[in-house]
Amino acid sequence: MPINFHDKRNRMTYTTRTADVSWLSLIKEHAGIVGKEIVDIGCGGGIYTRALASSGAAHVTGVDFSHEMLQGAARHCENLSNVTLQQGNAYNSGLPDHTFDIVLERALIHHLHDLHSCFQEAKRILKPGGVFIIQDRTPEDCLMPGDENHIRGYFFEKYPKLIDMERSRRHEAAEVQKLLDSNGFVILKTVQLWETRCVHQDMAALNSDLAQRTGRSILHELTDHELGELIVFINSKLRNRADAIIEKDSWTLWIAVPK
Repeated sequence: MPINFHDKRNRMTYTTRTADVSWLSLIKEHAGIVGKEIVDIGCGGGIYTRALASSGAAHVTGVDFSHEMLQGAARHCENLSNVTLQQGNAYNSGLPDHTFDIVLERALIHHLHDLHSCFQEAKRILKPGGVFIIQDRTPEDCLMPGDENHIRGYFFEKYPKLIDMERSRRHEAAEVQKLLDSNGFVILKTVQLWETRCVHQDMAALNSDLAQRTGRSILHELTDHELGELIVFINSKLRNRADAIIEKDSWTLWIAVPK
């Protein structure tokens, strides 16, 4: 069954990682961070809220529809005076008009069906000349073959039934581009990024991460038994290697500004 973001057992599932330096470099290059007012819509456990706030942003507002996710984010961002967290959603953030230099929506839109309303809300809260950054996986990003870095690809090799589930919730690049244009945005650049998700020190660390379904909503579609079989399958593919595993995911980023 799909992940329940309101279940306290999933509160910390999106807090266990840190933002990759390649991601921070990309944001700095295309939008800047220092001195900026930033909102992280769909902040989850606050991984990227924390990263932006710790990289010189004037202030970062994390917004999520789940109280439990915000509880995790509060713990993850504690002691950061330039972070505010509030409950809201991508269609109705509850934030004032034309407030933010950057609106970030990372790993969010695949949970949404109404991108028109989402993009209209982003435009409303963005300052004139501000930057809208969407980061998500297209079907093509998700369904690349598995290898020693792209662990996610093995999910679909083992369980082809997940392919249709993944395709049904992912937005094609052309669809995102068309809706950005129709909602008053100009795309400055579309970027492909292989982002390091996690460095697992050994197979045991990777197995533990998989067993907890950490930050991988697609794994909530598997039973505990199926998940166990998947872990065995991935171990066979990686031949129980003893060295560190650098897990990466392919992402598409759309960097846009209001027309």
